[in-house]
Amino acid sequence: MSDPAALPDAPLIDAFLDHLWLEYGLGRNTLAAYRGDLLQLATFLAARGVTTSTASDVDLLAFLAADATHSARTRARRLSSMRRYYRFLVREDRIERDPSALLQAPRLGRTLPKSLSEADVDALLSAPDVATPLGLRDRAMLEVLYATGLRVSELVALELGEVNLRQGVVRVSGKGDKQRLVPFGEEAQAWLERYLSEARGTLCAGAANTALFPTRRGAAMTRQALAASTTS
Repeated sequence: MSDPAALPDAPLIDAFLDHLWLEYGLGRNTLAAYRGDLLQLATFLAARGVTTSTASDVDLLAFLAADATHSARTRARRLSSMRRYYRFLVREDRIERDPSALLQAPRLGRTLPKSLSEADVDALLSAPDVATPLGLRDRAMLEVLYATGLRVSELVALELGEVNLRQGVVRVSGKGDKQRLVPFGEEAQAWLERYLSEARGTLCAGAANTALFPTRRGAAMTRQALAASTTS
């Protein structure tokens, strides 16, 4: 659909923007940013045969996963727009449940030093020897960290059943057992698939271990083991 104004969601988005202007007095540029984010979402959903008012959390996850080529800051802003929009729809009785409630974009974290170039990042990701099971595990871990911005404690605590490769998302349990869904991009997905098919079974050596990233002895990963990198 080439004309965003012709989208079925356009009237709802306009009603939401009117609400923001009337209730909060937001400026033209801010409203334009909200409008752009939500029209991109609506266009993506239209291609899937749904609207913003009928979309599920799976549909929204697919949008965020497709958005993984953008910066974490851009994805965080877009998720913020989505959340605010869906809270408005629930409050106005346009929908019964908020499909964005469990979604979380990657944390912005600290700004990387300006001296760290794209080549430096590539060198860091390429450092593990992926010809070995441990190196393949470490590469997959680095890719997931880079793509999602998880805390180290969250990364090492991930279990096999908390990763959905088809949807490109990990389910993370935070403080107070509060869960959130974090999408990752195609690069991290490719390395996870390779690691799971080629290396994890070797590391577990037949042991009943549910950890996504076990140590070389087949035990659950810890922060200390991760710090030891390929010696773990």
